[in-house]
Amino acid sequence: MDEIREGEIPLDIDPATMPADGHVVFIGRVRSPWLSRQTCPKNMRAARETGQAAELDPSRGARAGRGGGCRGSLFSWLVRWARKFILQNPRHAAEPSGTFALRSPARPNPIGLHVVRLVSLDHAGGRLRLEAVDLIDGTPILDIKPYFASADAVSDATIAERGTP
Repeated sequence: MDEIREGEIPLDIDPATMPADGHVVFIGRVRSPWLSRQTCPKNMRAARETGQAAELDPSRGARAGRGGGCRGSLFSWLVRWARKFILQNPRHAAEPSGTFALRSPARPNPIGLHVVRLVSLDHAGGRLRLEAVDLIDGTPILDIKPYFASADAVSDATIAERGTP
């Protein structure tokens, strides 16, 4: 997605062309029913509403240690998005906003965060079946971490003022 909308400002250099600072290894890929950006739900709430399950196929021997029903934080690498915007103009907004004030997948490091529910775990095949996911089929996965409401939930969280991260 390199389309520039009115009011958007790209960086002088595309971060995808810069030398790497670290070594990232994908642990697997998502298998989902979504084959394009147009058909993919825009967030996890919308993904859950479709009732479409997904699978995670860990290619690097990663295994979940917990059974079905638990929640986890899934970190994805959003490969199909531009990485060069510092100011974006979302379709749903009246005016442009800074990249770090948005949940847009177009960012210098296109890392997605998805709170998912594990439905089942195939220990022999190493596959995890997820309740839903808002990712295009084949999206690389960086990591999975357990979600603990006692440590991760923020009880007094509010919707931030527009333009604040």
